[in-house]
Amino acid sequence: MVLLVAVLVASILTRALHQKIPLPLMQIAVGVLVGMVPSLRVEFDPQLFFLLFLPPLLFLDGWRIPKADLFRDSKPILALSLGLVVFTVLGIAVLLNGMVPDMPLAVAIAVAAVLSPTDPVAFSAVAAKAPIPKRLLHILEGESLLNDATGLVFFRFAVAAAMTGSFSVWAGAGTFVYLAVGGIAIGYGVTRVITWTKAWASRSFGEEPGVQTLISLLIPFVAYMLAEEVHCSGILAAVSAGVTMGMMEFKGQVLAVTRLRRNAVWDTVQYALNGFIFVLLGGQFPAIITKVANDVGEFSETTPALLAMYILAVTLGMVVLRFVWVWMMFQIAYFRRGLARRAEDKANFRLMAVLSLAGVRGAITLAGVLTLPWFLADGSLFPHRDMAILMACGVIVLSMVIATFALPYALKGLTALPDGSARVRAERVRRVTAMAAIKAIEKAQHKMSDGRADADLYNEAAAHVMEYYRLRIFKNIREDSNAIAMKMEQVERELALVGLKAERAEIYRMANDKKIDELTARRLVAEVDLMEARL
Repeated sequence: MVLLVAVLVASILTRALHQKIPLPLMQIAVGVLVGMVPSLRVEFDPQLFFLLFLPPLLFLDGWRIPKADLFRDSKPILALSLGLVVFTVLGIAVLLNGMVPDMPLAVAIAVAAVLSPTDPVAFSAVAAKAPIPKRLLHILEGESLLNDATGLVFFRFAVAAAMTGSFSVWAGAGTFVYLAVGGIAIGYGVTRVITWTKAWASRSFGEEPGVQTLISLLIPFVAYMLAEEVHCSGILAAVSAGVTMGMMEFKGQVLAVTRLRRNAVWDTVQYALNGFIFVLLGGQFPAIITKVANDVGEFSETTPALLAMYILAVTLGMVVLRFVWVWMMFQIAYFRRGLARRAEDKANFRLMAVLSLAGVRGAITLAGVLTLPWFLADGSLFPHRDMAILMACGVIVLSMVIATFALPYALKGLTALPDGSARVRAERVRRVTAMAAIKAIEKAQHKMSDGRADADLYNEAAAHVMEYYRLRIFKNIREDSNAIAMKMEQVERELALVGLKAERAEIYRMANDKKIDELTARRLVAEVDLMEARL
């Protein structure tokens, strides 16, 4: 209840300030205020966080990300989610080891590993207000969905090395392959089996939208828990389950009403869980800062100013490492294609800047760093644990601030204006589907009216239904230019919305005057609402 109220308050404040402060940062700020009240503070359990929050959000991101774009851009996505993570871990570990000489290398690698993955939830929240070109957005989404497993595997082995003093590269590589392949396979298998089973049940016994929605909510948890049970990556299992769900969706096995209700439920779940994560994130800062202030003696001569410098250096270091990695990706692409450097390299430089600034860290980093053990194998305190936690908190906030305020400037000139190509393709599809609908209606009408005395009634009904599709075909043929078509569509939409608003007002008036019953009014309003939502 505390988290939910905080999410609502943050949303109201953001709108009251005309969205000058982005919603995620406002949610973190409200969370900080909540965390300062001991009786309202919600404890952060990393294992519970991974179980309750990540599976549904990662599943939904995998479900809704365009699959063709994901597979088309698989090379840059893998280069960012695998190669960049390794590059970042090594670079930040060297930086930390240099700034804090008494920090063991294994601990520096563990801290760098937990800071390396970008957070899909945090990035989605920031990207919602940034006009990122679609292809670039999908690449960054794909990176944030996949790099968690890489970073957390590095983190796990670095902690083990700090505890035991030994590490095997081959064992680590083998474990990573098992975690990744096993998680992806489990997510795929769970979704296929559940989807096939519910499709069979719907064909045999009928479909209930509520049941279908509940099943979709359970799939990510089943995939995650099963993967974790066999020591595979639950994160990749949830992502794989979502991607598989998206592919199965195009088989058209569910009713339209099921899709409408299910989408509404998932939109609410996504909004609530996203808000919970940022409020919960902010709520941890007061306790962490207080504890670090009390334990500052552990850092020998470290001062608050020096800690702030560490956080700034690490954050900027990750931005620079991302830029260097992306620059190398571009050079390799030039080399493979045999292209010389051209005038548009200036635009590519801006593109590299966008990719560098988009590395947003979030609650996954905090959850990971909070799993650092308290003690080493010999019973001594784990070195610099509090510093690592505070550094993670600072990097999370600073990376979000940089992305929120710097990305819009870097994106100026990169976002292409709508060229209408997508709309033209959509209109072609609408014309083809309209022709298919007319053929199907004619066939059904002949079958239904054959030999009946009231055949004229069926002919008239079919003509009435087909008129809608004929108008759609005629509209597409007569459009002289894309600009005129878009203007016409805009005017039609505005006039239609005026008419629907008047319809709804009249329905409410008649219901208030007791001229129609409440159930009839609700049904008619629902019809108007659906038409308005379509527009």
